[in-house]
Amino acid sequence: MKVQLFIPCFIDQLYPQTAFNMMKVLQKAGCTVEYNPDQTCCGQPAFNAGFWEDSKEVCTKFLKDFSGPDYVVAPSASCTGFIRNYYPKLFDNSSHHNEVKDLKERTFEFSEFLVNVLKIENFGAKLNARATYHDSCAGLRECKIKEEPRRLLSHVKGLEIVEMKDVETCCGFGGTFSVKFEPISIGMADQKVSNARETGADYIISTDHSCLMHLDGYIRHKGISMKTMHIADVLASGW
Repeated sequence: MKVQLFIPCFIDQLYPQTAFNMMKVLQKAGCTVEYNPDQTCCGQPAFNAGFWEDSKEVCTKFLKDFSGPDYVVAPSASCTGFIRNYYPKLFDNSSHHNEVKDLKERTFEFSEFLVNVLKIENFGAKLNARATYHDSCAGLRECKIKEEPRRLLSHVKGLEIVEMKDVETCCGFGGTFSVKFEPISIGMADQKVSNARETGADYIISTDHSCLMHLDGYIRHKGISMKTMHIADVLASGW
């Protein structure tokens, strides 16, 4: 199976190792992984800021960059959710209608692709730690991802997963929300990290580096001995 990688802007710039680890896991699953170096943003930041026409221009490029029959896999439920749920709105009643419909059907977040498409849950990963899992809003509400990451993590040797209180509550990032409403955003991060600490976890794991970036910033600022880890980095550990 041939897979096209979509690497979101912030992962490309800040967490490139996660992209390489995702590729490593997909290759172990038997996929032929390709990366189009011409790819850019999915268009979500401009859309969320209200610049719909600018966003549409970026999204039109995305349609071109990821044309063809291959699955498109991303280490971000946020970007995946945007493509699935908002591209149809942007391109409603346009000449790109069928392209958008096709792209929506073949675009997947990394963990759901492994479990629901490849039907593989155990990659031989090892991580001796206690961790708690954070459901990102985009993963949970826009992509309907809940059990898939937990099933993958249940097969990681040495890893104990402990559910935190109010696990489905937002972490407070929300893209520009964290900039426009900083005090509220910090308060939500405080609540999320406090709930994670109550589990005794060494790590907070999620499908979305955007959430983890926000939480990690709070953790570092407060000097808390806890780390964040993307699920792709977990699944590539120990082998």
